[in-house]
Amino acid sequence: MMRGLLIAFEGLDQSGKQTQTERLRDGLVEAGRQVRLLSFPAYETPIGTEIRRALEGTREWGADVMQLLYIANRYEARPLIERELAHGTILVCDRYMASSIAYGESQGLDASWLRDVQRHLPQPDLTFLLDIAPDVSARRKAADRDKYERDLALLARVRESYLRQAAADGWVRLNADRDRGAVAADVFNAVKPLL
Repeated sequence: MMRGLLIAFEGLDQSGKQTQTERLRDGLVEAGRQVRLLSFPAYETPIGTEIRRALEGTREWGADVMQLLYIANRYEARPLIERELAHGTILVCDRYMASSIAYGESQGLDASWLRDVQRHLPQPDLTFLLDIAPDVSARRKAADRDKYERDLALLARVRESYLRQAAADGWVRLNADRDRGAVAADVFNAVKPLL
């Protein structure tokens, strides 16, 4: 049996994460692999429901509680992730561990604490940073932006954290302010050596 892989897509809102996760899934299925898409936060869980309330402004939590909720939401999925990886499935995630580090760090939380509290989660084999500037994010989605999406100064700090994280091994940084097909081709070329 082929080994499973965990591939994460990170980046600001509207950077193309959902588009690229779906395109990668399609390419991997065409190549004969079993693939499952995951998206975080997973709003259908009890913790995900609480996250949605906070993002909509009906609940008010501090930055530390919000990041712990996001992390707990991923821990809710840990048994599923471990089971799928053990069966050789390639899991493609729209956001994963690095999001909590980027958004938490941008709000003054300690990045090493955010990494440490996630150490028992399955670690990604590869993480893509779909890099766009905050103004590009705002231009791509003008209406119905949540409280994070409306704060361009916060998004600039989030991007800085992502750029720092993407300097580590296991990351691929791609300019996502270009043709989607070109980005998808770069993604697939980066994943091919792991197959």
